[in-house]
Parts: sequence; structure tokens; C-alpha cells
Amino acid sequence: MSPAAPLALIGRAVLAGLAAVGRVTLFALQALSHLLRPPFYGREFAGALLQIGWLSLPVVGMTAVFTGGALALQIYSGGARFSAEAVVPQIVAIGMVRELGPVLVGLMIAARVTSSIAAEIATMKVTEQIDALVTLSTHPMKYLVAPRLLAALLVVPALVAVGDVIGIAGGYAVATGPLGFNAAGYLKNTLDFLEPLDVLSSLAKGCAFGGIAALMGCYYGMGSGRGAQGVGRATKGSVEAAAILILAANFLLTGVFFSA
Repeated sequence: MSPAAPLALIGRAVLAGLAAVGRVTLFALQALSHLLRPPFYGREFAGALLQIGWLSLPVVGMTAVFTGGALALQIYSGGARFSAEAVVPQIVAIGMVRELGPVLVGLMIAARVTSSIAAEIATMKVTEQIDALVTLSTHPMKYLVAPRLLAALLVVPALVAVGDVIGIAGGYAVATGPLGFNAAGYLKNTLDFLEPLDVLSSLAKGCAFGGIAALMGCYYGMGSGRGAQGVGRATKGSVEAAAILILAANFLLTGVFFSA
């Protein structure tokens, strides 16, 4: 092996990564452009709202309530070492609204919705249904991608808001039950501690995470290979990419909102 071989491998990997970023960026710009131009497919949009929003409520609710309860227990246990048990309401509220609520909802959507979108579109590609759409003069980006992207952008922030409330309620139930907190005092501390910026950041993260989840599902579905293996690779790749991008976007948005 020549001395330059390792550098060549690194260079090829970097160029491949940049090419992938470019493809995803162009796909996202194309999808966003189709949101603003008719025709609009209301039936596809309504189906996406149902799939992404309503049918995701059970998993979002269960995830949030157990996370809020566990967070209350952990904060109480840790705070007891410094005689700071009273901070449970404040930390549960800020932890759920700023970070855990949006991130966990985003990851649940990536696991449930991104995989479903990728598998559905990849199967349509394998069975040549996308080719049939083109034959019927229906743009696949307009019919398949735009309704799902718009639905995710609108409904995932609502899911995040619901998850925040349920998570705080889970912490409230644990704190006022086994931990013995006063119910009225717990609610007062929670409401007094949260600020409008906390809620705004949570909803903004939900919008960003929903867009990422839908885009990755559509991107990998539209780019899948032929056959069952192609569908499987598209589904797996979409969830991995969505989860990583959601965590990266969370870091960036947290820096934007709370760097000061």
C-alpha cells in the first residue's frame, strides 16, 4: 500500500459524504418548492395527518408519561444528596419542555413514521406504481412527498406540545404520590418557572424534527433499490439518518435559543 492510500480513502469518504449532503439538500429544496405550488392533494394530506398525528398519540403519550415520572424520581434522588429535593417541579418542567419532550417525540416519529413512509414509497417504486404516476402526468414529489412533509411540519409540533404536557403530568403524578409533594405548590412552581421562550423552542424543534422525519422517509423511499432488499435498506437507512439528524438539529437549535 502506498503512503498516499490512506489519504485517498479519507478523501473518497469526504467526497461521498458531501455528495450525499448535496443530494439531500436538493431533494429538500425540491420538496419545499412543491409545497407552494398547486395542485394540492387533500386526500393524501388528510391520510398523512391521520398517520403521523392521531395514530402516533398512543406511543407519544406512553413515552412521555413514563419519561416524566422517571425524571421526577431521578431528580428527587439526586437532589436529596444536596438537600435540594424541592427543585423537582422546575427541573421536570424545563427538562421535558426544552429537551426530552421534543427529542423523544422526534425519535418516536422517526421510528414509527419515517420507517413507514420509506417502506411505503419504496414498495411503490418496486411495484412500479411511481412509474404509473408519471405515466398519468402526476408528479411523484407533488403527490407523495409534499402532503407528507406538510402534514409532518404541522402535526409534529402539536405532538410535542401534547408530549410536554403528558410528561409534566407524569412527573406531577409521581411527585405528588410517592414523593409526597403538595399538588398546588407543584403546579405553581411548574407554571412560574416556565417561560414563553421554553415553549417556543419546544414547538420550533417539533417543526424541525417533523420535517426531518418526513424528508428522510421520502428521500430513502424514492431512492430505494429494486426488490425486497432495496425496501429493507431504504427503511433502515431512513430511520438511522432521521435519528442522527434529529439529534444534530436538537444541538443546533438549543444553541440558537439558549446560547446566551
